[in-house]
Amino acid sequence: MSAADTSPVNASPGPVLELVDVRKSFGPIEVLHGVDFALRPGEVHALIGENGAGKSTIMKILGGFLAPSSGEVRLDGRPAPYASGAQAEAAGVVVIHQEFNLAPDLTVTENVWLGRELGRVFLDHRAMREGTRKLLDELDSRIDPDARIRDLPVSDRQMVEIAKALSRNARVLIMDEPSAVLTHREVEVLFRQIDRLRAQGVALLYTSHRLEEVTRLADRVTVLRDGAVVRRAMRGELTEDGMATAMVGRDLEDIYPARRHEAGELALEVRSFSVPPLVHGVSFTLRRGEVLGISGLVGSGRTELAEGLVGLRAASGEIRRNGAPVRIASVREAAAQGMAYLTEDRKERGLLLDKNLRENLTLSTLPRFGSPFISAAREEAALTRAIGDFDIRAPRRDMAVGNLSGGNQQKLLLAKTLLSDPEIVIIDEPTRGIDVGTRSQIYAFIDRLAREGRSVIVISSDMPEILGLSDRVLVMRQGAIAGELAGERISETDVVRLVMGTSEERADV
Repeated sequence: MSAADTSPVNASPGPVLELVDVRKSFGPIEVLHGVDFALRPGEVHALIGENGAGKSTIMKILGGFLAPSSGEVRLDGRPAPYASGAQAEAAGVVVIHQEFNLAPDLTVTENVWLGRELGRVFLDHRAMREGTRKLLDELDSRIDPDARIRDLPVSDRQMVEIAKALSRNARVLIMDEPSAVLTHREVEVLFRQIDRLRAQGVALLYTSHRLEEVTRLADRVTVLRDGAVVRRAMRGELTEDGMATAMVGRDLEDIYPARRHEAGELALEVRSFSVPPLVHGVSFTLRRGEVLGISGLVGSGRTELAEGLVGLRAASGEIRRNGAPVRIASVREAAAQGMAYLTEDRKERGLLLDKNLRENLTLSTLPRFGSPFISAAREEAALTRAIGDFDIRAPRRDMAVGNLSGGNQQKLLLAKTLLSDPEIVIIDEPTRGIDVGTRSQIYAFIDRLAREGRSVIVISSDMPEILGLSDRVLVMRQGAIAGELAGERISETDVVRLVMGTSEERADV
């Protein structure tokens, strides 16, 4: 039975895990205000809200990673007998983290069984490897159990997190944005596993900014805004528009900016560009004031192409800036050519999560703030401008960036990327894990860049995003350009045809 066909149980059982009048404060700031929330066996309960609404705090409290300031966590109607994530897991409460809880230098198998290794005197490596392979097979995944986590792409790391959670035989499974980095096929596999667990009586908490997933999966929906519950609904009682309105507290108009006028002169020409071993023979152009979307499946070479263009990967071929050939073999050389890249992985490669806002903002452009001594006053002034220009919302300027919401982290990363005043900006997955309200802001920032005469490349796995932002779309397939679409020819049907290789269309660049 598909997720779309699954209905909530008729006679709802009592909660297996619940919060009762829970409040949580960090210092003088209260972030949860008297929250009641319950998870029941055999149900998917979706918790939705904007970035910073308090969703992650609720999940960390349920999972034993944070203690409430007041109120109570109850398991089977009694005070929860755990005070840590490990104790919660032993009690059957398992969390799939949005920030991967994996050891990067260990293998897939070692991560799945970490802390629960099989064997008595000696570890039973064979049994653990076979168990890992079985879990991955259930997820229709071809990941090598012996691969090291640091060598895996982001989507494969998420599948390892899911396999690790499934191995725990959970009574309660808490999923924090589990689909954000997955391909469409992997999302369907995840949904089948959720259906299986629901049928087995597992209580599931699901949070996602993809409201179509909430509609498809959830038996119950709770909407959180500014740390308080503002709406509860059963399956079918809220449309996606209704969810979005409840989340942000206002009606949302079209979140995509109006189409811009015709683009200007050539800013970038790429000819016969290859990034071994995946990208080969790519050619395209980019104009001033243009947003060029790059679509394709995960693994099609989109990110590798971008990283090759800015010197993060070894590459060959020709790059021309303003008509003149240039050599780019490092990020420093890319910056000298007015090019900047915003990574898809803000938590591991974009930001230093244990450093504060100022340190993150200025790290890539420190020479601008004094030599040989850095002027903290000038850095603080730059941070003040960034907070205003990009609406970065932080309780304190000196807080660790890891404690910001995902949306505010992304806005800080965008501010950091633009601090060098680049003419060409490449943005990889601009709104991954970002709520609908912040998405609208990010789209407005991208539109502003184009209207200022800058050139923007947007790489995205989100089809509406590609269609709504792009003046032209390049579709990549198996490391090459499968086709180019512009104007009225930019449609979901044509993009999908090119992605799947079912169109006769070929690039004409």
